[in-house]
Amino acid sequence: MKLLLLYTHDYWLKPFEKSVAEAPERTEPMATREAVVALVHVEAQDPAEHAKRVTQGIKQIKWLAGKFSTKNVVLHSFAHLASTRAEPTAADALLADMRDRLLASGYTVHMSPFGYFNEFRLHVAGPSLAKVFAEF
Repeated sequence: MKLLLLYTHDYWLKPFEKSVAEAPERTEPMATREAVVALVHVEAQDPAEHAKRVTQGIKQIKWLAGKFSTKNVVLHSFAHLASTRAEPTAADALLADMRDRLLASGYTVHMSPFGYFNEFRLHVAGPSLAKVFAEF
């Protein structure tokens, strides 16, 4: 798994077009403020260690959210950080488990629509810590 974590003042997204035929219809834009945006790339080998990857990802997200005193998180499937990818259903399941665990911990979680190319806008904070890359 690879994560690009960005602390954003503003995040806005609008579904553009489907990239996975069986994805449910999504047209509504979404927006949030003062959030950790996690661009998540689930690699081909990650489903074999699903629970471990979920825990590692959550740990990184909570750590950065704590640095900026926020409970707002965006999970954004982003299959552009490595050369291998998990199957769409496995990647979607991993992201859903991350969402559920964050919700259970008191976070507000937004998810970009899985299986879509999206138009999005980020206003990333200036400090160096607002931009973190992690891989495991």
